[in-house]
Amino acid sequence: MSEITPDVVSHLAHLARIALTEDEITKLTGELGQIVDSVAKVTAVATPDVPATSHPIPLGMVTREDVVGPTLSTEQALSGAPASELGQFKVSSILGEEQ
Repeated sequence: MSEITPDVVSHLAHLARIALTEDEITKLTGELGQIVDSVAKVTAVATPDVPATSHPIPLGMVTREDVVGPTLSTEQALSGAPASELGQFKVSSILGEEQ
């Protein structure tokens, strides 16, 4: 059985500056107790011969080879821009400079 009591929940709520009603404290006592019990079960099963994993299924090659492919021309890239100048996107100033 877990060591989570209503007093512990009240103390944690006070530290976190969370106002809880008595009903909420009672409910959270049970829920947090179940969480602590579940973690204890997992900890009991974890032994040195069981390797730690971040994924239940081994990940294969998750990156692809960097291969040059077709790209847009300058004209194609700028064709949808609201404004352009000298082959570049033209945007308004964001640093408070005069426009």
